[in-house]
Amino acid sequence: MKLSPKVLKILLIVVLLGFGIGFYMQDVKHEESTAHAWKANRYNLDRFNKIMEYNNKMNSSNWRVLKDSIDQQLDTLMILRFRKEVDSLDDAEPQAYSDQVEVHASFMPQ
Repeated sequence: MKLSPKVLKILLIVVLLGFGIGFYMQDVKHEESTAHAWKANRYNLDRFNKIMEYNNKMNSSNWRVLKDSIDQQLDTLMILRFRKEVDSLDDAEPQAYSDQVEVHASFMPQ
């Protein structure tokens, strides 16, 4: 199939125009997502800045208070994790019991 120079030029213009529009749309979406990410992370950034300020003011008396706070938060996390595990065991226990009954029932002589 032979293409005339005019058709090739039109095809080249369409391809270049498509790439140009694609790059523009990608840039617009990237700016949008970046704005949303900054908005979502604003709280985390404020919290990080407060931690950095506190860290700069750190001395031996502050360290004991911070260490107690960290220990308390870790204790809370461990309790929550334990509760989650216990709840998941309670949910899984009836299923395990029914599986066990099926296994024993399959080995019974007929």
